[in-house]
Amino acid sequence: MYRRVREFIQKFKMIERGDTVVAGVSGGGDSMAMLSLLLQYREEIPFSLRVVHVHHGIRGAEADRDRDFVKKYCEDRGISCAVHHYDVPGLARQWGMGTEEAGRIVRRRAFAEEAADLPAQTRIALAHHRDDLAETMLHNLARGTGIRGLTGIAAVQDGVIRPLLCLEKREIALYLREKSVPFLEDSTNLEDQYTRNRIRHHVLPALEEVNSRAVAHMAETAQVLCQAQEYLEEQSRILLKKGRKASGSFFFSEDFFGQAVILKEYGILLAMEELSGQRKDLSAVHVRQVLELWEKQTGRRITLPYGLEAVRGYGGVYLRKGETGQETDKESLESKRRSCVRKSGENSWFLPVPGELKCPLGTFRTEIFSWKNQKIEEKKYTKWLDYDKIEGSLNIRTRKEGDYMAADREGRHKKLTRVMIDRKIPGKERDHIPLVAAGQEILWIAGDRMNDRYRITGETRRVLQVQYTKEDLRQ
Repeated sequence: MYRRVREFIQKFKMIERGDTVVAGVSGGGDSMAMLSLLLQYREEIPFSLRVVHVHHGIRGAEADRDRDFVKKYCEDRGISCAVHHYDVPGLARQWGMGTEEAGRIVRRRAFAEEAADLPAQTRIALAHHRDDLAETMLHNLARGTGIRGLTGIAAVQDGVIRPLLCLEKREIALYLREKSVPFLEDSTNLEDQYTRNRIRHHVLPALEEVNSRAVAHMAETAQVLCQAQEYLEEQSRILLKKGRKASGSFFFSEDFFGQAVILKEYGILLAMEELSGQRKDLSAVHVRQVLELWEKQTGRRITLPYGLEAVRGYGGVYLRKGETGQETDKESLESKRRSCVRKSGENSWFLPVPGELKCPLGTFRTEIFSWKNQKIEEKKYTKWLDYDKIEGSLNIRTRKEGDYMAADREGRHKKLTRVMIDRKIPGKERDHIPLVAAGQEILWIAGDRMNDRYRITGETRRVLQVQYTKEDLRQ
């Protein structure tokens, strides 16, 4: 077992002589096996080893037990151990997300804080194994993903190393027994409340009944997909070089749109990532919107997450930061001039999700959290919407011609004007009411009715909460 891990570490150059390794140790079997193996490897290759333990504030006395166990194990072996405490349930509520996601964020924060004052050649060691990789692949596949989501977990990425990624869970369990390595059980790992646990307890065992080497085969497939991902990204970057503009924007020409579909999709996604510096809210929907612009008339534009916009110009499509991009042809300049004319209903501001927008129409705060049958907020200025049904980016604006809403659960449309009349909104107020819009579809008339298509149902997975604070514009 040790020999396999040693060869895996050396193959990916995870640890070099003199490095500093910060190991994440929870006290569970996986992390304790990793710590034991790292201690053995340190006897061959000298390096500095430190431990970080994150107390999530979730399991009460059991979490305290884990903390004390890890600290004592490290003290007995002369290993530096830092404990970071977080109130994960409270932070999850504050950030508008599930405890799983909040837990991942605080763990990353703890590792970053610990490594901040250490040498540049510091590695973070995590105890992910092949079963974790398989769970990630299945989870992403079920939620919908491209090749990137099916590459699973990387052995080395952004300073993080995973020495156990060459082992399966059953092999780690065998190592713990043979070497009498002490560890503790986390009671939450036995519950089916979390999605990953359901995959671990039910889906993977069913697949292993089909083939006992299912996990190993998935790991091998992930490696192949990783190579495909790297190749496609490399080819897409070559395409992007031709379209990169000095103004910090991209121009996708006719030649670009003549390429293979998968290269176009990768190219657009990479360009959006480069311009925004983020990826979380960028999806296949936004890539498709940019591709469809090529078939539209000159002057058409779409808004995208993180303040990006795409404009159909002469000979191609421009992708840039909204309001700051530099125009490169006469038609685009004219298009922008027309869009800046202050006509009724044409004032529009990008709504970050999650985040906060302050504009002349008021203040809007957005959060995303997992839907677990919570009591729905029925407040005039707070609405909950089914986030997974929303396509494209959101904007805050006033009404314009062509706006509509879904009037019932079946999705039958009604013109916004008709909705406002039915809601007895005075005519003099209709041009000044803030709207949450996705294109011409209105998701919420702020302070009034929301779109029935986005109401929470039993199938809802993620909720978008929008809070509106009305501003007195007369001040």
